[in-house]
Amino acid sequence: MGGLQKMKSGIVLFAHGSRDPLWSKPIEAIAQAISVASPSCEVRCAYLELMEPSLSTVVAELAVHEVKHIRIAPMFLGVGKHAREDLPELARELIHNYPELTFELMPSIGEHPDLIRAITSILTKSL
Repeated sequence: MGGLQKMKSGIVLFAHGSRDPLWSKPIEAIAQAISVASPSCEVRCAYLELMEPSLSTVVAELAVHEVKHIRIAPMFLGVGKHAREDLPELARELIHNYPELTFELMPSIGEHPDLIRAITSILTKSL
């Protein structure tokens, strides 16, 4: 068929991490739901600290799987130091280390109007 081949994409759900292994269950559930909704997209979870894998480990794995575009979704409700400072610094390092990849750093999930509406709907249901 020839033609243009679509660039392989990946999504990384980037979260803080915790010593409690159960803490990551909701993030893993979101990753699974994305995988079902978009089976051609490589989806991974990565953590800033206290859990593995790290963001750099996940990006290296995606690069091996020939993913060329990586969307990093910060799974933070608030925009604290990790979202404002730590993640942009990690992203700069990734851009430097993987010039052949395209990175898209999303705003923190807590800033998205759809999430705010969904939480409002959940909390006000039956009031």
